Amino acid sequence: MAERKIKLTIAYDGSGYHGWQRQKREIVTVQQVMEGAIGRVVNHPVELRGSGRTDTAVHAAGQVATFRSSTPIPSERLHHAINTRLPRDIRVRKATDVGDDFDAIGSSKSKLYRYTIFNYDKLPPVSAKYCYHYYHSCELEPMQEAAEYLVGKHDFASFASAGHGRESTVRTLKRCAVWKKFHWIYFDLEANGFLYHMVRNMVGTLLEVGRGYWQPRAVEEILAARDRSAAGPMAPAHGLSLQWVRY
Repeated sequence: MAERKIKLTIAYDGSGYHGWQRQKREIVTVQQVMEGAIGRVVNHPVELRGSGRTDTAVHAAGQVATFRSSTPIPSERLHHAINTRLPRDIRVRKATDVGDDFDAIGSSKSKLYRYTIFNYDKLPPVSAKYCYHYYHSCELEPMQEAAEYLVGKHDFASFASAGHGRESTVRTLKRCAVWKKFHWIYFDLEANGFLYHMVRNMVGTLLEVGRGYWQPRAVEEILAARDRSAAGPMAPAHGLSLQWVRY
């Protein structure tokens, strides 16, 4: 059978992994575990090309990756076969055949990350790995106002951690929505691309606005500074999830 390019949509609990990207060191990553499982299904080694990296303890509901194979297993059955070889904290949600011109990174139009906060003193234990327990008083409206200044095409250097390795720090943030349900605060950020730790640094900055340390318009000055030290602290990794990638 001719070689195919197969696209996978993947969900995972990142708590037990050192991020998505396979590493040279002997540490466990999502990509490494998945390549081993897929290889056992298709009976040859595979190399996944993901839509982007997620850091240690970051989760995903809609990571996308592709691999090449000449397996005769139909795509509608392939994700079930792979899931039988995966640990319970990683699941392939869907498998589809795509054309050779499809690229998991280059073909993407935007990505959406969601950051989750529990804003109350009594954190449900089952949620501890999936949210940031921020028990300080935090006002929603100032954060929503500050978030509006971030939307659009900007130089986001102030929100990029050292070692981002990108020639340009200009990105287009299509959405920065802050909303609340009971004690839960959610930050939905959609962009054409993200810099290293960009979402977590932006959330940490918006929380400083929410607790009254900065006024919402301070975000304009932070953007203009193009200096990481001008922004707020970085929010912890375990509150972050890659929700989907749009093509």
